[in-house]
Amino acid sequence: MTTPLTLAPAPTVRTKRSDHLIARFARHRGAVVGALLLALVVLMALTADLLYPGNPLRIVAAPEIWPFTDRAYPLGTDALGRDITAMIVHGARATLLIGLVAAAAATAIGVTVGALATWYGGWVEEILMRLTELFQIIPNVVFVLTVVSVLGPKIGNITIAVGLVSWPPIARLTRAEFLSLKEREFVQACRAVALSPGRIIFREILPNALPPVIVMASLVVAGAILYESVVSFLGLGDPNIASWGRMVGEGRTLIRSSWFLSAVPGVAIMLIVLALNLVGDGLNDALNPKLRKR
Repeated sequence: MTTPLTLAPAPTVRTKRSDHLIARFARHRGAVVGALLLALVVLMALTADLLYPGNPLRIVAAPEIWPFTDRAYPLGTDALGRDITAMIVHGARATLLIGLVAAAAATAIGVTVGALATWYGGWVEEILMRLTELFQIIPNVVFVLTVVSVLGPKIGNITIAVGLVSWPPIARLTRAEFLSLKEREFVQACRAVALSPGRIIFREILPNALPPVIVMASLVVAGAILYESVVSFLGLGDPNIASWGRMVGEGRTLIRSSWFLSAVPGVAIMLIVLALNLVGDGLNDALNPKLRKR
């Protein structure tokens, strides 16, 4: 009687943990801290209506209650008697919305301009890159303030203005990446089989050029938040929404007697910008193959 031949199970091929994007990101301690801070702000923005229902700009108590002196108002009240904690929580929503939407618009414009300039070259590249340089030589803050002054102090107009000043670095980075990929073998193979330029650009080259663009986009979000804070600080922000920059601007007149009015939202702005920069550093380490063995 012959014993049936049993085949051993095929060995499972497992990739090393260090080869995974999340694992490489997690090795960057600063990036993990930044991601946790960012997640906390996102959670705060998503649950703002549950934590502090109603209008955060309404007057709820006596003015200038100092932080940690009244349990009902942990961060105190401002000069009008509005709850600072409620405004911080609701302000996170406006801050993230402006930052993310402006960064998405800037990324879309920058990637499109950089990709088309590199692919078609010639006069198309000349026009698009001169346009990019034109936007770069205009002082960004002045441009944002001018657009908001003309269109009006609405959150949509602020987002448009910030998006318009944030795309040139992404366009230049995309152009540099496309120049290094345009003559690669896989692109030549796509041309040989007569694929359309749109498919080659957006389905073949762009995915390989995205990692540094993603890193840049995270930094653009941080920059957009700072631009919005500057606009609101100068009194050109939307008066109907809670804004961290507006809180800093309104509290600066009482900086000697009630410094916390500017300090609390100022610390919030600093932490969110720091978190985004740390996340950008972690993404750079995780997405850049040259840094995997660092």
